[in-house]
Amino acid sequence: MEFGSAQQVETAFYAAFQKSDLEAMTLTWDDYEAVCIHPFGERIEGKSAITQSWQMIFAHNVQLRFTLSDSWVFSGDSYAIHLVRENISVDESDGVKTMVVLATNAYRCVDDGWRMILHHASPAPADSNVAPMGRMH
Repeated sequence: MEFGSAQQVETAFYAAFQKSDLEAMTLTWDDYEAVCIHPFGERIEGKSAITQSWQMIFAHNVQLRFTLSDSWVFSGDSYAIHLVRENISVDESDGVKTMVVLATNAYRCVDDGWRMILHHASPAPADSNVAPMGRMH
C-alpha cells in the first residue's frame, strides 16, 4: 500500500490499532528503520520485532477506540513528527474505561510513499493539562 502523506499513514495506523488488524498495522511501518516503545515497555527495533509486539497486543482481543487531540506537527519534505494525545476508551463489564496516552509518531517518505519509523507512547500524567514546574531533565 502506498501512503501519500504522513497523515494518511497515521490514519491507517490508528484504524489498524482499533480493528486489531495486524496486516494493516504492518503496512504502516518502514521496512528498514523502525522503533516502537509501547507504554511502560522497552524499545523494540526493526519491523519484524515490532510486528511481533503488535501480534501479542492484538491477541488480547480488546476493542479500543481512539480519538486523537492536541496534535502538534513538525514536517519537512521527507519527514514528519506528530505529537498527539490518544484519548482511548474501552468497553468493560463494569462500564466504559478511559485513559490518555501521549504519543510521538515519526514518519519518513520512502520510494513507495510515507511510512512510520517511530511510535513512542506513554501514559499521560493524572493532570496532564497542567504544565510541569521546574527542570525535568
